[in-house]
Amino acid sequence: MDRVQVVAHKTLRENGYYAVQVGIGWRHHTNVTRPMLGYYAQSAVSPKKHLVEFRVRDKRGLLGIGESIGASWFQEGQYIDAKANCRGMGFAGVMKRHGFHGQDRSHGVSLTHRSMGSAGQSQGGGSRVYPGKRMAGRMGGQQVTTHNVKVLQVDEEKGTVVLHGCIPGPKGALVKMSDAIKKPWPDIPQASPTKTAVEPLRASA
Repeated sequence: MDRVQVVAHKTLRENGYYAVQVGIGWRHHTNVTRPMLGYYAQSAVSPKKHLVEFRVRDKRGLLGIGESIGASWFQEGQYIDAKANCRGMGFAGVMKRHGFHGQDRSHGVSLTHRSMGSAGQSQGGGSRVYPGKRMAGRMGGQQVTTHNVKVLQVDEEKGTVVLHGCIPGPKGALVKMSDAIKKPWPDIPQASPTKTAVEPLRASA
């Protein structure tokens, strides 16, 4: 977690929903457009490399603008949901993309062993290809969510969160972590107010 700060709020009155816009990383001001420099200056935060949003239930979940979020936001033993763009495979055939068996390796099949085969009927089915037909095309590159990933260790000084399980995305990918929606929320210990004794002022000669 590299220099995570709250940049802006999304409110129900202005945007139709409640969310917290969070900036990650750092970017030199010469690599940022002037409109974005003004956007960051309005929030009094340095230019960020990435901007993401986290939806919240109501205005009580809106953190203060400029507030930093460290690794201690997560607790050891709790479960989170990890989101990231999976590794792009490029243009892939039906056997790799959808797990098709392919054509026979004998009995007159020539040079079409990994082809899709028929795409639909020529009569009776409307002489068309049905929507959603699995074909060859671009594989990967879309957002994938892994639910119920357990937090093993949290290091506030290094800003690292150690997770147990499969995390989507290639090496160096931006992973968006949030509290698991299929698990109960972690118990957040609340600090009890401490009473301090105040010594009365004494007159000095």
